[in-house]
Amino acid sequence: MEIKQVFENKKQYMALLFLADEQEDMIDRYLDDGEMFVLLDPEPVAECVVCDLGDGVFEIKNIATDPAFQGKGYGRKLIEFVLDHYKDRCTQMLVGTGDSPLTVPFYKKCGFTEHHRVKNFFTDNYDHPIFEAGVQLVDMVYLVRTYPEGNV
Repeated sequence: MEIKQVFENKKQYMALLFLADEQEDMIDRYLDDGEMFVLLDPEPVAECVVCDLGDGVFEIKNIATDPAFQGKGYGRKLIEFVLDHYKDRCTQMLVGTGDSPLTVPFYKKCGFTEHHRVKNFFTDNYDHPIFEAGVQLVDMVYLVRTYPEGNV
């Protein structure tokens, strides 16, 4: 297993990016500005895009694991890598997700706690309804992992 940073041709991973964000124009809003990491085992099985919001705050904008590899620890490994990668610059790592029974518990197991919500984010910003685990996503739930500088 290897995690590498991707500097060019990030759209070659669109199949993985679409797993976490179904609309290409939404991905385009952060893909060029974000730092992308891909977990290989040996093929790409997971990806993550992180943006610097300033003042020591970073946000995971997109993280996804190929469905054939879910439940095997790849997503958690990628989260741990990202937290370690930014530990010297980051005081808060945010992640926004739908209020889903699949993703919110995953982030909580990774040490994130609920921070705030953006009402109607999915209904206001996407051109079609988005469902996960049979639930329509409406509000964006932001979770945060806060840690002392230099410490994860």
